[in-house]
Amino acid sequence: MAVQEQCTVIKHEQLTGNIFALTLSAPKISRLAKAGQFVHISCGDAQLLRRPISICDTTEDTLRIVFVVKGEGTKWLSQRKTGDGLDILGPAGHGFDLDRLGAKPVFIGGGIGVPPMLKSMKDAKALGAQPTAILGFRDKDAVILEEEFQAVGTVYTATDDGSYGISGFVSDVLEGHIAEFTSVCCCGPKGMLRALAMIAEKAGIPCQVSMEERMGCGIGACLVCACSLKGEDGETKYGHVCKDGPVFDSKEVAW
Repeated sequence: MAVQEQCTVIKHEQLTGNIFALTLSAPKISRLAKAGQFVHISCGDAQLLRRPISICDTTEDTLRIVFVVKGEGTKWLSQRKTGDGLDILGPAGHGFDLDRLGAKPVFIGGGIGVPPMLKSMKDAKALGAQPTAILGFRDKDAVILEEEFQAVGTVYTATDDGSYGISGFVSDVLEGHIAEFTSVCCCGPKGMLRALAMIAEKAGIPCQVSMEERMGCGIGACLVCACSLKGEDGETKYGHVCKDGPVFDSKEVAW
């Protein structure tokens, strides 16, 4: 159930050149939030549509979001300082089903798909699992949140150009360690998700994917975030990432 809350910025961080983190006082939303959900943020009077931002982490009273500046809305959001207020709707969407993880789940994020995996990994550990994270970035300068993940469990960090950690893609890392895991949860570009889903399916373990799509209304009333899914009759059907997702069983997605 989503609620509307007037939240206050209590910490502002610039993680890289264009990636920012805000920690907010948000007791209503933080207590409702589940792994893999997102919030919808009003980004100033000049921006008609709210901006969907994944939930990176929560405490009982606080909410942490990490986002990349892509346009005027997120630019405005990156300029918020301690004490500023934000109008937020959330938590929204269907998150990861933690009951399907098994004893040793792996949480995989690519680029800006990394932040939502932190709360997911923490929540899995709180339920008794022994989680692992695989984090993928373009290069050394793009690496974020690694220490936070390392505080929760085992972490493999990969960079496309080999400038930090393992040289290669997160799919390469998963393929090399797939026998260690009981399930896969992932967030990132569609091509990455498809590759991970294929590896998990071949290994016979469940895979949940968090789809990244542009959103308009955030409640399923528009068609901006439509995604192709497999219907029961084998025909392609369409769902909405904001309302039906963002998390789907990988076998539901028409890649």
